[in-house]
Amino acid sequence: MVNYLKKNKFHASTLWTTALFLLLPLSIIAAESGIEATQGKSWKSAAGKFRVSYSSELEPIIINQIHHWILHLETIDGEPVPDAEIIVTGGMPAHNHGLPTSPRSTQYLGNGDYQIEGMRFHMAGYWEITVTINTGGVSDMVLIPLEL
Repeated sequence: MVNYLKKNKFHASTLWTTALFLLLPLSIIAAESGIEATQGKSWKSAAGKFRVSYSSELEPIIINQIHHWILHLETIDGEPVPDAEIIVTGGMPAHNHGLPTSPRSTQYLGNGDYQIEGMRFHMAGYWEITVTINTGGVSDMVLIPLEL
């Protein structure tokens, strides 16, 4: 490799600069795609009625380990939503399969927080978690993208 670089008059700085220019657009695309699995980030519901965030008992999330999430639900104005019916589904669109478990909301913890038990991801890759919210005659859904 060194001989090739000398023969073709390449310098290490040229290689690093080239690599930077090639990788920078990819990092911008990844950042704009919203595929990050970051706890504390929030997502607006499809009809704009709610905002959802989560925290996982596992950080980072470990493949094939059942764990629970605390899902935080608030109105778009930031008010906690009490006593909602929460339905959690999900899957890997690229593989055309769902979650290997059936997560469910087991307890309202107060202040818009709901315990979701039975979360498990059986392989690395891109996942989509769908949270359906029903409360006071209003129904809406939130899509949470995860890259594990």
